[in-house]
Amino acid sequence: MSQLAIVEAFADLPDTRRKAGQRHHQALCLALFTLAVAAGNRGFLAIGDWLSAHHSQLVALFQPPLGRLPSYSTIRRTLLRLEYQAYSGCLSRFFGIQPKPGETIATDGKVLRGSYECPTQDPTVDSHPAIMLVTAYIVERGLILEPYEVASKTNEITALPVLIQKMAVKGVVFAFDAISTQKNCSDHH
Repeated sequence: MSQLAIVEAFADLPDTRRKAGQRHHQALCLALFTLAVAAGNRGFLAIGDWLSAHHSQLVALFQPPLGRLPSYSTIRRTLLRLEYQAYSGCLSRFFGIQPKPGETIATDGKVLRGSYECPTQDPTVDSHPAIMLVTAYIVERGLILEPYEVASKTNEITALPVLIQKMAVKGVVFAFDAISTQKNCSDHH
């Protein structure tokens, strides 16, 4: 398989998929997913259509083993087991997204859609709380930085100072929503 920069960007991510039946490298699946979404495809069926429409060009570009591309369902299964924060970090590094002095960074906490699993009576199913992320957005360029996951026993108010420290850039202006302006939040710095 060709070592294109987009494939190399995901090469170091741990592959948590089962080894049995693996035909395609995780990095290839993620590179194709990223390109399909960047091309405007929303949803796995649209990604499948995009893969079919550009099959020969993608095979020539990526040179996958046996000349086969992963299907949209293989890409979907890869994404289901992926640690989204690590994927996001790879994208940020690949595109070189870093705040610059003088830029405004807006922050906000959000619950990851679909991450909450309701407790059930089935003892074989583990329930879990919703996943909370704090995201940072570079206002001037319209870019989202790597999200920061909030610990399950806390909230965005306590996570925000950690995120700010992690992203500390001289001359950057931070913009917060009302929940982050509480007295205890500002006492950390």
